[in-house]
Amino acid sequence: MKKIAFIPVLIICLLLLSCQEERKSGNHLPEKLTMTKEQLLDKIKGGWAGQTIGVTFGGPTEFRYQGTFIKDDQPIDWRSGYVKELMIASPGLYDDIYMDLTFVDVLERVGLDAPVDSFAYAFANAEYTLWHANQAARYNILHGVKDPGHWLNNPHADDIDYQIEADYAGLMNPGMVNSASEISDKIGHIMNYGDGWYGGVYVGAMYSLAFISDDVEFIVTEALKTIPAESKFYKCMADVINWHKEYPDDWKQTWFELERKHSDDIGCSEGVFSPLNIDARINAAYIILGLLYGQGNFTKTMEISTRAGQDSDCNPSSAGGILGTMLGYNNIPEYWLRGLDGAEDIDFKYTTMSLNKVYAISNKHALDMITRNGGEINETNVTIKVQKPEAVRLEQSFEGMYPIAKKRFSNSDFKTLTFEFEGTGFVLRGDVLKRSKDMPDGSLTATMYIDGEKIERAEFPTAYRYRRLDLFWRYQLPKGKHTVMIEVEGASDKYYLRSWDYVVYSDAPITTVHPE
Repeated sequence: MKKIAFIPVLIICLLLLSCQEERKSGNHLPEKLTMTKEQLLDKIKGGWAGQTIGVTFGGPTEFRYQGTFIKDDQPIDWRSGYVKELMIASPGLYDDIYMDLTFVDVLERVGLDAPVDSFAYAFANAEYTLWHANQAARYNILHGVKDPGHWLNNPHADDIDYQIEADYAGLMNPGMVNSASEISDKIGHIMNYGDGWYGGVYVGAMYSLAFISDDVEFIVTEALKTIPAESKFYKCMADVINWHKEYPDDWKQTWFELERKHSDDIGCSEGVFSPLNIDARINAAYIILGLLYGQGNFTKTMEISTRAGQDSDCNPSSAGGILGTMLGYNNIPEYWLRGLDGAEDIDFKYTTMSLNKVYAISNKHALDMITRNGGEINETNVTIKVQKPEAVRLEQSFEGMYPIAKKRFSNSDFKTLTFEFEGTGFVLRGDVLKRSKDMPDGSLTATMYIDGEKIERAEFPTAYRYRRLDLFWRYQLPKGKHTVMIEVEGASDKYYLRSWDYVVYSDAPITTVHPE
């Protein structure tokens, strides 16, 4: 009798161990998930509405808090009809949305298999103003540079740009994280590389998983499996997840840990040795800071992801969109939804799409992707073939490069410019100006020489939309002393170049030592 009783107990124990192993390996994801068409649409609407609410809420504080968080006693405004007000008064605030819509529009016009050139052309020729990795990529595309987002061609490759634009990828791939990663591979590399690309992959994966789970911690943790564990991006997100466990009731302690360990900005020439940090890594950390400590509460999530600072409109936009997808449009609290009053039929500037239009188009794309990936659709329900997250390839920008100096180098209206540095690379910042505001836009051309060798000839358009973001840069030089000379072609009575400063890189970080 004892042996007979022992066998069922042993079987139960083995089953429990098996279940634990499945949970550890991620096998607890369902193979398939069925929901009604109404539920699918409600989640897609929640994703778009959530990100619109987030960018509106955080807009007034964007980059006004650099290297510090916003204190709890400082009010942040919210009111009925707020989105409509800002769509009219400050349409440029909604770059988080209209950038996504550029890619959604191409997918709708050209098809789900649209080539990367279609996205690059639409992006580069759009009427809106761009910054950082996006602007550097636009310039590269318009000047025929291959791999416009690669860090060798784009000093801003690790910036936040694709991270704020990747929402569409997850919303059109419910429960299909690897399919979301595939489209992000195609589009995200237009403007970013390495950690800058990983930010978009990770955000897309969190959106995708928000369709099939109502557990924020699971979404944040499971989505991270799409990122290579060897990457700096992965390690930063893993730290936030672990610090959340260590300090479950104190998001500010986790914020301080992030600042101490992950606040360095290597690539962005403006952010190096500056409080500004537009790096994807730290800002993605603020997204999941809001999600984890928000615990599924929309208000807490908005507050924390905004009050963390830096890109404090983009981060609550991503957090709000992910949480809005998880909750669904109809479960976003009325307090927040009323901010959308009067706004959902207004086309975002630079687009022909409103929220109501993109709800329908994004839903259509999601249905198409469900069937493409082995799912099923009938009159009332959709059945999604859920994908287990797989890590994308490992790639890292600025490997083995460390900023060691940032030198003021103010020169205006130069014909020839020379400076020397010791290291392995540099970025020279500056711009081109018109001698009179009344003059039409045009351009100057200048050539860069390093150690007497002609390296690059570049055009500098005066039109802000087409500007070259940094004057010149070069990485992976032999370690040692180098001389850089910039020579402007011809004399111009209309335009002139000026320089501001330059960043110097080497193969090891510098330790500042002051003698006694």
